[in-house]
Amino acid sequence: MNKEIYALGIGHNTPVFIDLALDCGYTIAGLYHYNNERTGEFDHGFQIIGSFDDLFAQKDLTGKNFLLTMGDSNIRESLAKQITSLGGKVPTLIHPTAVISRFAQISPNGVYISAFSFVQADSIVGDNTVILSHVNISHTTTIGKGCFIAGCATVGAYTVVEDHVFIGQGALSISAKVRRIGCNSYIGARSLITKDIPENVIVAGSPAKILKTK
Repeated sequence: MNKEIYALGIGHNTPVFIDLALDCGYTIAGLYHYNNERTGEFDHGFQIIGSFDDLFAQKDLTGKNFLLTMGDSNIRESLAKQITSLGGKVPTLIHPTAVISRFAQISPNGVYISAFSFVQADSIVGDNTVILSHVNISHTTTIGKGCFIAGCATVGAYTVVEDHVFIGQGALSISAKVRRIGCNSYIGARSLITKDIPENVIVAGSPAKILKTK
C-alpha cells in the first residue's frame, strides 16, 4: 500500500491535518498551494512543489494519495472530485486514539477523524467530513457529506446531520430531541441544540436560536 500523500492547501489548518496523516503512518511527499506564489518554499518543513493548476495538468493521478487541508468543505469536495476523476485517492484518516465502533460506517473517501474522538455504534459518517478532537458522535446518528465538526462537540443519538453542516466547538445536541440538523446550517460554539434545525440557518446560544438565514 502506498503511504505517501500530497497535501493541498497551505494555511492554518495545514499542520493540523499533516499531523493526522503522519500519525496514521503516511509520509508527506509535497505540498500544493492554490497558486504559484509560494512554489519552492517550505511550510512546516515540507516543500511546496507547485500549484493546483500544476497538479491537475498532470491528467493522471492514479496511485497517488492526497490530503485536503482547507477548512472550506465546498472547496474540499470540489478538489476531491477533481482528484478522483483523474484516478487519485483522498483516503479516510482516523487517528489511532479515536474510538470507532465496529458497528459504525465510515466512508472511505476523505473523512478525517482526529485524536480522542468517538463514533458510536450504528452511526454513519459521509464523504469528506472532518471530525476534530474530543468529538462524540452518539449511536444511531448519521453525519452527512462535507460536514465539519469542531473540537469537543457532541452530536446526540438518533440525529440526522445533513450535508455541509458546521458544528462549532463544544456544541451539544440532545439525544432523541434533535432528529434533524438541516443542510448548510451553521451551529455556533457551545450551542445547546434542543430541537430540529432547518437548513441554511445560523444558530447559536443555550438553548440555540436562529440568528440568521443564509
